[in-house]
Amino acid sequence: MLQSVQIQFDRDAGGEEVTWEMFLFLFLAASALISALLVIASKDVVHSVIALATCFISIAALFIMLSAEFVAIVQILVYVGAVVVVILFGIMLTKREIMESEKR
Repeated sequence: MLQSVQIQFDRDAGGEEVTWEMFLFLFLAASALISALLVIASKDVVHSVIALATCFISIAALFIMLSAEFVAIVQILVYVGAVVVVILFGIMLTKREIMESEKR
């Protein structure tokens, strides 16, 4: 596996060793959390869907870290592949109808 990266703080403060696995977990967890908050906070629907796909992909990567590859593949295929595409098509079709009704 990956060699560990040592980050030493002050020895009296109880510095601990940060491995690549922990760094990757923290990065993916932060990515999932930030993108989930962007889904809620975004006013543009397309940006919200892109943030949702990012959240799903980072959660799938966390499943891979847990050695649950099947769950990760199903998550990517079902959620990112199907739900996000359906949402985008629905948004594109409804936006066009709303825009046409506003022009009249």
